[in-house]
Amino acid sequence: MSAGQNTTLVSPEGLRVGVSIYVRKGEQSLWENGIYQNCIFLVMLLMRSPRVKATYLVAGGGGGGPEDAQHFLANSPVPLIDMNTAASSLDVMIEMSAQLDREWIVKFREGGGKIISMRVGNDYVIDIERMVFDQPHGLLITGAPYHEIWTLPEYENTCLPYYRSVFRAPVRMMPHLWSSMVLEKEIARLPQGQTFAYQPGRRRWRVGIFEPNICMVKTSYVPMLSCEAAHRDNPDMLEHVWAYNTLKMKDHPSFNGFANSLSIVRHGITSFEGRFPFCLVVPRDVDAIVSHQWENAQNYVYYEALYGGYPLIHNSHLIGACGYRYHDFDCEEGGRALLRAFADHDANLDSYRRTASEFLRGLDPENEVNVRVYSEAIDSLYTRA
Repeated sequence: MSAGQNTTLVSPEGLRVGVSIYVRKGEQSLWENGIYQNCIFLVMLLMRSPRVKATYLVAGGGGGGPEDAQHFLANSPVPLIDMNTAASSLDVMIEMSAQLDREWIVKFREGGGKIISMRVGNDYVIDIERMVFDQPHGLLITGAPYHEIWTLPEYENTCLPYYRSVFRAPVRMMPHLWSSMVLEKEIARLPQGQTFAYQPGRRRWRVGIFEPNICMVKTSYVPMLSCEAAHRDNPDMLEHVWAYNTLKMKDHPSFNGFANSLSIVRHGITSFEGRFPFCLVVPRDVDAIVSHQWENAQNYVYYEALYGGYPLIHNSHLIGACGYRYHDFDCEEGGRALLRAFADHDANLDSYRRTASEFLRGLDPENEVNVRVYSEAIDSLYTRA
């Protein structure tokens, strides 16, 4: 485009947009990882976009098809189609949960389709770990000709320049989305007498740590040390510490040595557990959540905890004034944040809930601001000289 030449926007109405989701044969759950729910929230938003006529989830990646997802996606607000149907019927394809085959992308683009890759994991760290620790590669660098890369504010530092370089495509920061819809459906199935809501008045707190421990960006290490710091200062505060997603590490010599150096373990108030849906174990066993992240500051566990009014001890700079924040890797400050929460939370519960509700409204897929931002990003795909 020559200097001074204006751009015009070709804004077709009635776009048909698909979002890829990994579907395998056999049992599958929306609670296995956050990206499945992210797909649901994105299609909820697209359904409200004035540019979009029809929205679909597209089964890919795991060898499963629509017939395999009848239970997994029983509450999806949009239909699930296969890759062949997507190739012949969609105008825009958003690669998200299921990575698309490069040849499929090339043919789809040659036919006039627009291709976006929505990156919702810390791929820089994940890819480094795959190389350094001899893990299976993730096919991030395939040479696929994407029109644009979308990602989240939490990855601005580590991934934005990385994506620009490896994909050789424009990168756009997009709002993180969350709705209580999936959570509420799960809450409705809780056993009688269990409520997904913080219950004030306990003399001692039961803490839950929910970091997945599958990548360096979210581990139990700092939360355990934060609980340790709080326990050393006030040994009567903690009734129990549940370290979920640690059972697989329990017998590892390094982790075992670390854990057994802590008073919270030696004093018998910490247990190491497997992986469970957050909303199923918290009502029964947990009063407060202690978390930690490294360049991964937007997490559904945070939003779920805030939705239930549970005290969230965290180091995220992207959840406003919510919870009880400490900074970076400062586990001693994390311990002080836990002590502060224990001292203040019951008295300030109404204010805490109001602050959380206001923040969560900003994440809603049906929030007008979010719908506008995503619609404008789709519009930009059709900008031409």
